[in-house]
Amino acid sequence: MRYKLSFILLFCFLTTVGFAQAAKPKIVVGLVVDQMRWDFLYKYGDLYGANGFKRLLKQGFSNDNAMIPYVPTYTAVGHSCVYTGSVPAINGVVGNNWFDKTTGSSVYCTDDSTATTVGSNTKAGFMSPKNLWTTTITDELRLSNNFKSRVIGIALKDRGAILPAGHSANAAYWYDDKPGKWISSSYYMSKLPQWVDNFNDKDYPADYMSKDWNPLLPMNKYDLSTADDKSYENNIKGEKGVVFPHKLSAIGAADKYASFKTTPFANTYTLDFAKMAITNEGLGTGSVTDFLAVSISSTDYIGHNFGPNSIEIEDTYLRLDKDIADFLTYLDLKFGVGNYLFFLTADHGVAHIPGFLQEHRIPGGTVSESGIANELNQIVETNFGIKKAVLAIMNYQIYLNTDSIERQGKDLDAIKKLLIKTLKQKPYIVTAFVTEDVEQTALPQPQKEMMKNGYNPKRSGDIQFTFMPGYFDGGNKGTTHGLWNPYDAHIPLVWFGWKIKPGKSNREVYMTDIAPTLAAMLQIQMPSGSVGKVIAEVIK
Repeated sequence: MRYKLSFILLFCFLTTVGFAQAAKPKIVVGLVVDQMRWDFLYKYGDLYGANGFKRLLKQGFSNDNAMIPYVPTYTAVGHSCVYTGSVPAINGVVGNNWFDKTTGSSVYCTDDSTATTVGSNTKAGFMSPKNLWTTTITDELRLSNNFKSRVIGIALKDRGAILPAGHSANAAYWYDDKPGKWISSSYYMSKLPQWVDNFNDKDYPADYMSKDWNPLLPMNKYDLSTADDKSYENNIKGEKGVVFPHKLSAIGAADKYASFKTTPFANTYTLDFAKMAITNEGLGTGSVTDFLAVSISSTDYIGHNFGPNSIEIEDTYLRLDKDIADFLTYLDLKFGVGNYLFFLTADHGVAHIPGFLQEHRIPGGTVSESGIANELNQIVETNFGIKKAVLAIMNYQIYLNTDSIERQGKDLDAIKKLLIKTLKQKPYIVTAFVTEDVEQTALPQPQKEMMKNGYNPKRSGDIQFTFMPGYFDGGNKGTTHGLWNPYDAHIPLVWFGWKIKPGKSNREVYMTDIAPTLAAMLQIQMPSGSVGKVIAEVIK
């Protein structure tokens, strides 16, 4: 009996020691799943395994009503907001692209003409975070300990790696789809580390593309999705059809590496590279907390082509569930359960394909912004004699050639009124207004607040317009995102690991709350433009 009691006491002691948590996590891992609608956490729940999404929900804390507080709901803006706790009005990232009137050209969010590519001979590395005006939570972590923390960003998309990693990151890596390799920029380094070269030399994309994409389950198990062959779906580049099996092995060399991004295997590839970064860079092994910012991009590429109701997207999330389970197991073994802080969120959601909505008598449709621009230019020329008064339509905003209009002595306000009147006559446009007058415009909440947060005087357009729900700029195949509606703005937010107690809340929180919550947990300053609030339920 004495031995039995001693064994029990010893077991309790070892269990307590084994699960004791450090004062700070060894590493923070942020996982942003590009285009992940919130409902994907639960929609395929019966088909998920026990150790991926289900483990996060069971052992972690889920903010089930996390919303994006700005427009447009695009990739660059979302990644910036997650890591800055800020909005476009403050951090300057108003879209994936915006129009610069001073140069008369479009600007890509991470363009940097002073940087050069490291790792390939293309221009895919002419990038940096210079267009982001504020610090990130990753910058603040580095600042908090005199830059002892190591920070690395990883994503197929350059913007998904660069913007989360921040200005002071040790490295950011993204995928160059010409040679099919991970690359970086001279902003971070002069040459790739040997371990990255070794990983690239294995040419995993070519290996994945030598095999076809067959469904993970028997086709009759995908009863939460539409039929496989739909005319409103887009094919993978290099393929002719839109049905399983996807003949990746038949895609030619010219398209192979680019098409790889539109497969679920690129998600596996990304997380495998993330593991190699942890191992080879020694992340989580020092005396301070390190940070790995990972973005899963293929969910977005696949979602744009096939839509959120396709078998392709269902199969992708079932495979991602397995990848996440494998990644969490790796983190468990590497750092110990409870010694790392992990969060999962998304940069935006996605709209249903209008063709799918129309099948079910639900309103929706597509609009051509270029067609609108041509029409508006013709109207201004007819009434005011000015050619190309509309320079661009981007982010559901109209950029006017104000310099030319004023130089010719024309009435700018009268032109704006004519354009707004014309836009309002469109059956799919609900309203239009001068962007700087958003505060005085009659708009319902949360539209008004989101548009205020998205308006940046230096980078936004002159006139904003809003579509009816279910409408967006695009063609008759595939889908997109970018608007205020819940299908674009309702995102998952799940916290897991270090000091996280299991639970769930339906209280409305915002994407801007992620960075200040991390700052509170790590006891560091929040980013320089942060407007979010600490999610108290998470840090109890």
